[in-house]
Amino acid sequence: MRFFKTAPLLAICFLAGAAHAQNADGERLFKQRCGACHSLKAGENRVGPSLADINGRPAGSLEGVRYSPALRDSGIRWDATNLDAFVENSKKLVPGTRMNIRISDPDQRKAITDYLLSAQ
Repeated sequence: MRFFKTAPLLAICFLAGAAHAQNADGERLFKQRCGACHSLKAGENRVGPSLADINGRPAGSLEGVRYSPALRDSGIRWDATNLDAFVENSKKLVPGTRMNIRISDPDQRKAITDYLLSAQ
């Protein structure tokens, strides 16, 4: 009987631990795959634009960043679906973009996308 009282708590702890592990994996992958060119600090543009507060932001809209006309004029608003498609194959989603990234592993893309959207 005691198990049935603690089982929900154990499930919550497990899910919280799994979410933390995925977020840590997303952070690691972001640093490896994206961090040399992109920052998560607002206003800190590098070779690529800052990705701070990216959720819902129109693509190619930050001031002071040289975007390709293709990305600037794409009409894309960044969300989980568009970020996943862009990280999977940027040139397929936005032909003519200067950004060239291809991550075929869906788990890695999800970890990066979830991390970007949670790091707001």
